[in-house]
Formats: sequence, structure tokens, C-alpha cells
Amino acid sequence: MASAPRPRTTTREPEELARRLTAWLDTRLPGAEAVDVTVPEFNGMSSETLLFTVEHPEPPLRSCALRLAADPAAYTIFPVYDMPRQYRTMRLVAERTDLPVPRVLWLEEDPGPLGAPFFVMERVEGRVPPDVMPYTYEGNWLHAATDTERAHLEEASVRIVARLHDQVPVSEARFLALPGEGSPLRRHVTAQRAYYTWVVGGLPRSPLIERAFDRLEELWPHTEGAPVLNWGDARIGNIVYAGFEPAAVLDWEMAALAPREVDLGWMVYLHRFFQDLTVSFGQPGLPDFLRRDRIEATYAGLTGHTPRDMDFYTLYAALRHAIVMLRVAYRQVHFGEAAAPGAGGDADALILHHDSLAAMVQGSYW
Repeated sequence: MASAPRPRTTTREPEELARRLTAWLDTRLPGAEAVDVTVPEFNGMSSETLLFTVEHPEPPLRSCALRLAADPAAYTIFPVYDMPRQYRTMRLVAERTDLPVPRVLWLEEDPGPLGAPFFVMERVEGRVPPDVMPYTYEGNWLHAATDTERAHLEEASVRIVARLHDQVPVSEARFLALPGEGSPLRRHVTAQRAYYTWVVGGLPRSPLIERAFDRLEELWPHTEGAPVLNWGDARIGNIVYAGFEPAAVLDWEMAALAPREVDLGWMVYLHRFFQDLTVSFGQPGLPDFLRRDRIEATYAGLTGHTPRDMDFYTLYAALRHAIVMLRVAYRQVHFGEAAAPGAGGDADALILHHDSLAAMVQGSYW
């Protein structure tokens, strides 16, 4: 794992992006220049981020981050990148909650300037738990922290999700309702089925993912609960921390209206994904960090809502993550970084966490 090359995520050239960004900035802030334009070493697997500084006598922001829709020539992870929706979501959360959401400044819907729509927001200094190598591995700031420091970060991170769910009026977040028939949860799952169909179009299917969808139907909650604004990618890897306190909440591209437990299941499972991976490579990881029982208890104490049907929601999170991982694997195949399944084969082996997903389907994981 440590020696595996970073999967390719773009065909764009950073120098060309920097030149075009400066030209665009002058149209929004005449006389301004974008300097020190950099691409983070570990950019996202989906949308891309550019960091830059604005040189101008009176810039509305000096240190900026630009979120750019995925390169359409780079085998995108998602079929659609709705940058106005993300921009609007961040503005809503900033206006109606006390969450530390970066201030958004400009939205550009025209793909002409940089090749795809984008928005610009403030850049918040701090540190982020790494995905590569995962924070569950030795050798990073979070792994090296004390138990007390990690417990503080954990509680503060669950508090972010609780405050989001409690503070945003659903009536103002209707634009995040997913299309289709049925309840918000039914629409959410239907959208994931459509996403899976898109991922495997013309390619080997995953019997494991399809069994997981069947298992969801068997476990479907009797009472789904009222929908709230879900962050969508609720995990500590999308939070910038000042010390061990959240300083900025990032990455809103999967936001939607859904039951509270959709976010909680994602937070639980995305940590388990890294923890299981770390254990499989012979390290202990952080077994006492972000445990499911503690996340549920902390959230209940903060909101008065006791999470329900979490076997369903953690399975759903593992299933959703499997579809994303399958698309990432097929992108690696596309770029010649991985081998395609053999003739007549299925795609299960391409899913990095297929063993844990299979155990959840069988009811033997927890």
C-alpha cells in the first residue's frame, strides 16, 4: 500500500490552470493577480482544488481555495458535478449555523475560463487527518496524539454533524431534495442504484454490491425519521483542524436531504474502512477511536435523538463507498494503472473493502 502509485485524477496541467486563473480573476477583481498557485500533493479523488493568493490593494480574500469540477477527460468519479449546488449549500450552512464553513466568494458557472465550473472560497489554515497514508497508520499527527487529544477531536467532530442536523431549517434546504418518488431515504437509495448502473455500464458488474442492495431491502427501517440536511461526506478527512478543534468543514458535493443516520453511518464506516485496511497491513491502527457505540452515544447526548437502525446505515455507507471505489478502480483500468477483471469475471476483487462489505451483508461484521 505504501509503495502504490497515487491514482491519476486529472489530465490538466497546473501551469496552464494558473495562467487561466489569473486571466479570469482580473474579470472579477480588475488588477488582481493570482500568485503562488499550487495543487495540493494529495488532491481529491473527485473535484480538484487549487490554492492561491490574491495580489490586490484591497482583496475581498487574500488566501483562497478554488474548487474545480472534475476534469471531464479524466474518467470522472461522478456523472454530474453541480458546482452551483455546492456553492449554495455552503452559503446556507454558513448563514444558518455556527459551523466553521469557509466563506465562499465567487461562483463561475461558465466552463470556458478553466475548462469546468468552479467556485472560490477562503483558505483556512490548519491540518487535516491524511487519507494517504491513512491517519490510522503510524507517522502522522493524529496517530501521534494522546488519547485525550483524539477524544477531544472525536467529540468535536460529532458535534459538527449534530449542529448541522439541528440548525439548518429543512424548508430552506429543499433544493437538496433528490428527485424521484417515495421518502427521502428511498430517493437516496434509488439515486445510489442509478449511480451503480452508470459505473458498471458496459463493464463487469459486482455481485457483492448487488447482494448488498438486496440486503438493504431486508433491513429497511420501519421508521425512517424526518429528513435533515446531510453533509454527505461526513468524515474527519474533510475537516481542517486548528490543534484538535474544527476550523473548517469542507467537501459538500454529496449533500442531500436524508435521515440523520445517513451521515452517522458514513462517519462510522469511513473510519472503519481505514482502520480495517491498517489492520490488514499488520498495524494496530486506532481501535479505540471513532467507535460506533461512542459516536452514537455522543450524538444522542448532543441532539436528544438516539440513532436507529445503524446496521442498515453502516451497511449502506459501506455499499456507497464500494460503488465509489469500483469507479476509482475502473478509472485506474482506464489509465492502465490496474488490470481489468478477466473474461467472464466480476468486479468484486476491485473493491478494496470487499471482505468487510461481505461480512456486513452476512450480518457478521459487528
